[in-house]
Amino acid sequence: MSKQSGGDSAAQLGVVEIDADEAARQAQASREAADTVMKAFGGVRGMIDMTLPGLVFIVTYNITHKVPAAAWAALALSALFVVARLLKRETVQHAFSGVFGVAIGAWISMKTGKAENFYLPGLLWNVGYCVGLAVSALVRWPLIGIMLGPVTGEMFTWRKENPGRLAAYTKATWAWVVIMGIKPLILFPLYFTHNVNLLGWLKVALGIPPLLLAMYVTWQILLKAPPPIKAQLDDEPEPGQEQPGHEHSAGGPTRGH
Repeated sequence: MSKQSGGDSAAQLGVVEIDADEAARQAQASREAADTVMKAFGGVRGMIDMTLPGLVFIVTYNITHKVPAAAWAALALSALFVVARLLKRETVQHAFSGVFGVAIGAWISMKTGKAENFYLPGLLWNVGYCVGLAVSALVRWPLIGIMLGPVTGEMFTWRKENPGRLAAYTKATWAWVVIMGIKPLILFPLYFTHNVNLLGWLKVALGIPPLLLAMYVTWQILLKAPPPIKAQLDDEPEPGQEQPGHEHSAGGPTRGH
């Protein structure tokens, strides 16, 4: 009888160890997925690429008091960022989006002769971005999930196969709506006062901090979310199926690996 009890205890201990290992593996997978947040949004370099041209514009405008000089200085810096990334063979996605926005702002400000119009495209983009985020969350296609899915390797498995991650991506998307919506709420009233200095400096000041906060909140949400389910590639065997000429190991492949 004692032997049977000892055997049961050993079995229970083994189950506990397996459960602990599985929990640790899932926690690690969730952490790795959460760590992709910074990468998906361009990292520190991407934030610098988006912020410095606005700073150069307001500094140059204060020195020269000429809209064309300030606009060309900001545009030249954005173009320099693109060239630097190309030379280093780095991704130019965020640098190109930055130079595109700066180019539109520079064109509008030079065309109208009003320095505050340099910031108008960015303000309109912020509003449109927040609206897009809100709509995506309402229709259960949260934009944060769409952006991070390819980076984590799960693609869109979170939509139907991983409801916990769908809920996490939806929550993170709403967090972005709230945090990023602060910028236009503050800056748009300033735009209509034509106070270029205050608008420009606040635009720079509100560039990186809200973005960092939104990414940190997203990271915290994804840390507590279930680990991603990796998307099955077309040339990979489905779970439970054997490849020709190969035998499965005892456990067989799982969709989550």
